[in-house]
Amino acid sequence: MLQDLTFKKAYHKPEDDIAHDFYLPSLAESVEYDRAVGFFSSAVYALAWPSLRKFVECDGKIRMICSPVLSDADANAMYEGYSARAEAEHSDVVIQEFRRLLSTPGSVKPARVLAALVAMGVVEFKIAWVAPDASAKSKRLFHDKLGLFKDAEGGVVAFKGSMNETWSGLALDGNLESVDVFLSWVGAREEERVRDEIDYFERLWDGQFPGVVTRPLPSVAQDEIVSSADLEDWEDLVEEICVEIQGASRWQPSTAEDKRTPRPHQVAALEAWKAQGRKGILKHATGSGKTFTALCAIDDSLKQRETPLVLVPSELLLKQWEAELRTMFGRLDVRILRCGAGHTSWRSGDLLRRWTRKATGAPRIVIAMLQTASTNLFLKQLTQGEHLFIVADEVHRLGARESQKVLSIESGPRLGLSATPERAGDPNGTQAILTYFEGIVQPPFTLADAIAAGALTPYAYHIHRVCLTSDEQERWNAATHKIRRLFAQSLSARRDDPVHERLQRELIRRARIVKKAEEKTTAAARVLRQNYRQGSRWIVYCDDQEQLTDVLNELRTEFGSGVLEYHSAMTGDRERTLALFEQAGGIVVSIRCLDEGVDIPAVDSALILASSKNPREYVQRRGRVLRKHRGKSVAQVHDVLVTPTIDPEEPTNTSIVGGEIVRAIEFGRSALNPSCVSDLERIAIEYGLDFDELRDVGVEDDDDQSTESEA
Repeated sequence: MLQDLTFKKAYHKPEDDIAHDFYLPSLAESVEYDRAVGFFSSAVYALAWPSLRKFVECDGKIRMICSPVLSDADANAMYEGYSARAEAEHSDVVIQEFRRLLSTPGSVKPARVLAALVAMGVVEFKIAWVAPDASAKSKRLFHDKLGLFKDAEGGVVAFKGSMNETWSGLALDGNLESVDVFLSWVGAREEERVRDEIDYFERLWDGQFPGVVTRPLPSVAQDEIVSSADLEDWEDLVEEICVEIQGASRWQPSTAEDKRTPRPHQVAALEAWKAQGRKGILKHATGSGKTFTALCAIDDSLKQRETPLVLVPSELLLKQWEAELRTMFGRLDVRILRCGAGHTSWRSGDLLRRWTRKATGAPRIVIAMLQTASTNLFLKQLTQGEHLFIVADEVHRLGARESQKVLSIESGPRLGLSATPERAGDPNGTQAILTYFEGIVQPPFTLADAIAAGALTPYAYHIHRVCLTSDEQERWNAATHKIRRLFAQSLSARRDDPVHERLQRELIRRARIVKKAEEKTTAAARVLRQNYRQGSRWIVYCDDQEQLTDVLNELRTEFGSGVLEYHSAMTGDRERTLALFEQAGGIVVSIRCLDEGVDIPAVDSALILASSKNPREYVQRRGRVLRKHRGKSVAQVHDVLVTPTIDPEEPTNTSIVGGEIVRAIEFGRSALNPSCVSDLERIAIEYGLDFDELRDVGVEDDDDQSTESEA
């Protein structure tokens, strides 16, 4: 019985292990579990694997309410009447989400178990959505995370709080979560609170709560899920899942100061990397934990008496890696040699040579700026060989002409990290990286995978289209004419012909016209006016100081002094600015804030005015807004897309705007409101664009040394 367990009034990570101290024991003693899971993908993690078989043996039943994210227009239409079209749209969303779970490392087995439980009648789903004018109470469906455990004797445990049943929600090292717990048998006040929550859930389930529409899972989606059920072997799958979760300890650094544990996708990646001869590149989404995955590999390397050499492209990343290494391996008394960014001791005598010999005594790690590691002096003094473990953060940087020198280093294990290892417009540089690291570790861990696994926040994506002014369009046309001529010349030119460099410079000049488009400022004010709500946290991402000043002045006219600025050249206190923003909310107007490795996970809405000639920046900027944070269940991403009139005869390979449209479509396909893709596809058709030809269009700018951390 639930009464036999000992409960605290509240559980807070990391002081409390919510999964083992509260969640798993409660499910094991229950015969009913009611939960508003937020999103369908969360359902596979709500089953509490070690307790699941006992729950099913006791004829347990689970009722789950999932909450799709809809535009105001769609929500209004569905609130007026549940049409066949609405049901078809809901079916499609659930089906696509389930198929994604079946193809995502770490969730394929849970998804198959979930299918079996649905087929057996153990789990029943309903879909609910909130009308735009719904009361604040009903919005708890998204934010309160209500759960109810019920045992055979009538005892009920209600819990509310920020916790999701995702790996990051339950794992001790995951998000900073908390839950408040109420017991039906402890005092009249708690009993009353439990009754209130039971009544609230029942009204939601029955579709009787004001402002909320609740419907059974569409039959088409139900059939799709049941078709993947394995009724005979589901218990074996549960056993395998439990073993895999426990198996994470194989890669967990035993000397770590903290208690972080690798998540399923990280364990799978490490095992695949090991099977590949400890060579390869982790192509994992920004925010999915690549740095920690690499730290686990470094821990294994140190145990084998190897010497890790960590290559980073910026001073900020050098500092971040040093801090991570000292936190992870502080108990080992690890010795760290820094090379670059003002650290020159490695040049003295044969220090670098001695430091990079096969390890003896205390473990040694070298962190080197890529610019430093590419010098002849560094390469000459480095002790190369099978004992050397190369770890390259932002591995795409190694494909630049000068940086490729490090690809001559003879080493043993090699591990590259990047959400986007392929270099835009540079197939030769890309091939050099892939050859040295011996390819990408399969499968990649995509943005959609990271959201499905609970590593990133689900998001809605909104496109706002603006045009160039007549003067801007005229300059665009002139630049395009010159680009066409240079491109034609480049086709027959040698690789070292200056025409290639002139073409790249002209592409960059033309890209600045889009970056500085006047209508962006007007669009920013309009989007904030329509969507900003008191208490939310917005970041407006600008291209340069001039644009930032224009946007700042425009927004302060509209919203007052609560609009803050954040950039490297600001006169105020940057740390205090961020602290104020995280505490009180508001609007921050920034340049390269996310590129500079500054994490602001509390941001729930972003307005991206910054255009990019580099598809990597496009991907990373949007991905950073999806960082997990307590109380943040959905992120809103607003993208201002400048669409100049284009020359239909322009070569596809130089169509930077076309590339942005295609990448926006790819980003939109993983959003909670897939209708945004239809608008983008219409723009693409209007431009006569071929998605496949434009997928890799862009310009790699190695002079712009990104300082963004992809941890």
